[in-house]
Amino acid sequence: KHRLQPRLKVSDGGAGPSLLEDHISREKIHHFDHERIPERVVHARGSAAHGYFKVYDHSASKYTFAAVLTDPSRTTPVFTRFSTVQGSKGSADTVRDVRGFAVKLYTNEGNWDIVGNDIPVFFIQDAVKFPDVIHAVKPEPHNEVPQGQSAHNNFWDFGFGVNTYTLVNAAGERHFVKFHFIPELGVHSLMWDEALKIGGQDPDFHRKDLNEAIENGYPAKWTFSIQTIAEKDEHNFDFDILDATKIWPEELVPLQTIGEMVLNRTVDEFFPETEQVAFCTSHVVPGIGFSDDPLLQGRNFSYFDTQITRLGINFQQLPINRPVCPVLNHHRGGQHQDRIIKSEVNYWPNRKEIGPPVDPKEGGYADYAEKVNGLKKRVRGAKFQEHFNQAEFFLNSLAPYEKAHLISAISFELSHCDDPVVYRSYVNNILPNISVDLACAVSEKIGGALPEHPPATRKPHGKRSDRLSQLYYAPKKPTIASRRIAILVADGFNGKEVQAVRVALAGLGAVNFLIGPRRGEVKAKSGPSVIVDHHYEGQRSTLFDALFIPSGAEHARALAANGRTVHWVREAFGHCKAIGAIGDGEYSSSMHRSLLMDARVNEIGIVFVQQAVPLSNLKFADPSGGDDVVSSYGVVTTGKYDITSSDVVSIVSGPKGFVSNFAYEISKHRCWDREMDGLISQVAF
Repeated sequence: KHRLQPRLKVSDGGAGPSLLEDHISREKIHHFDHERIPERVVHARGSAAHGYFKVYDHSASKYTFAAVLTDPSRTTPVFTRFSTVQGSKGSADTVRDVRGFAVKLYTNEGNWDIVGNDIPVFFIQDAVKFPDVIHAVKPEPHNEVPQGQSAHNNFWDFGFGVNTYTLVNAAGERHFVKFHFIPELGVHSLMWDEALKIGGQDPDFHRKDLNEAIENGYPAKWTFSIQTIAEKDEHNFDFDILDATKIWPEELVPLQTIGEMVLNRTVDEFFPETEQVAFCTSHVVPGIGFSDDPLLQGRNFSYFDTQITRLGINFQQLPINRPVCPVLNHHRGGQHQDRIIKSEVNYWPNRKEIGPPVDPKEGGYADYAEKVNGLKKRVRGAKFQEHFNQAEFFLNSLAPYEKAHLISAISFELSHCDDPVVYRSYVNNILPNISVDLACAVSEKIGGALPEHPPATRKPHGKRSDRLSQLYYAPKKPTIASRRIAILVADGFNGKEVQAVRVALAGLGAVNFLIGPRRGEVKAKSGPSVIVDHHYEGQRSTLFDALFIPSGAEHARALAANGRTVHWVREAFGHCKAIGAIGDGEYSSSMHRSLLMDARVNEIGIVFVQQAVPLSNLKFADPSGGDDVVSSYGVVTTGKYDITSSDVVSIVSGPKGFVSNFAYEISKHRCWDREMDGLISQVAF
């Protein structure tokens, strides 16, 4: 029986007028009316987690005296928020957009915020252009479309831890520094068709993925590295090191790995943590300072200002923003002031010597004594006016499949621009400065005159770096930790086989899900029956990293006769994902569909995967019962698998061991050869 609390009203037992004096109901509605705060102008959609940061040793002490970077005995709590940039809170996780990567470190000396993105360069060089670039990428003002994407005219009016900070050591020497977080599991991207579909199927895909990994015992982990340049070497490069649109090539300025960040705890309540967390680039600790990076100079003002608008002047007193160290200042009053300070004075200097500025020798912040001279004028340095050398450097460094994706991405976005001035000028005036081949490839897809000659203003330099390709960041030791594996089953599947494969995959860190004809019990022909997690229509292959089909004649026949399960296989294949199949789960041949009802089916099995993807390029294992393994374009097959199979459960490729080979293909994230050799273009998905 529900316990309802009706409103206070005048009544003789039936309906009657409600009374304004009902303070309980009135305050409940008042609170509801004011539950929301202004969403962020950018980075509105995000998710976050708690964790820790620590350095491995004191090797960074030659650059800084900041204890958070030099004391290996410390474990510093962190709160990290990931976000998209352009979209609103209600947009999807998988839109094509830059991702924000903001870290709040609760150090013993105060909060240190690293407010970065998932790419090492920024959109603009000077903060004064930030309102313009955001206005351009946001939905167009006359109709508020599109949401969460750059496929519109205005965005293309603009070209292209990000900022340069400084470190000061105990001797008073200064170095310029860039901070890098490198993910333990590598750097990966969704395919565009996949991202579009996930945006509709599960807009919360990425935030769920983070929480799922942590809750399953696989916390997200990054190594923390720095690049440093001595102050005396600032001008020794052909680019300006303070230009936020440029990287510092690692061949010139090597990375130095000094620590790690681990996120191992999900938030308890989204609003007071993820929504109210406030990051400011100006939040630093002694030993870390600012440079003359014009973007950073503006961000130091803007970030603090926007937090005041969203959360009030006392936003740093909110629990998620509150430092773990004592806070000593004379700030009083203001909206949401919740500190009660017993003191007769709230200013300095004062007659009682209460709350003096802290001397740097006692832990106070010290600004670096920098000599500055020059003329006050609006100007950009000569190196700030070069925009294409590093763009070519990036393009040259991509793997073939990455270049293909880049061409497709630019072509897709420009194809949604209906103003010919936009797409023609981009093809004719912008892209040729990077690569004429790139300009021609895009032009063929979106229309516009093909550029015949490179612009006379710049000659290609041909330089490249392996470190600018995602392939470079693949884990040194293959892993499938936190990867999501979908197992398709129908009544009559091989239960012992599924049990053995699930245990083996889980032992390697993967999370597997059973997908069946209904949510409930699905009966096995041999071995234990299972309770499936989702039915065929309740999920899609886009939400998983790999697909496994066990053996079982009745089960395979049911899968082959179901258009949705056939689509599961075709779509996973089209997205270059690993597919594993055993025995009659993979055996079909080119026989006519009437063979499905043939009495000999229990003897010869069903060519389910081959039927779903009938390509002559693919090779399959002999389905007659042997345990030899064949891997072909990321499709791994074997005749049989059980607990006694000759499978050493490790992640390697070889002639034996189904799980080992399947895990190896999953660890590669995708089989890009499948795309580059034209196989996926032959399959409708």
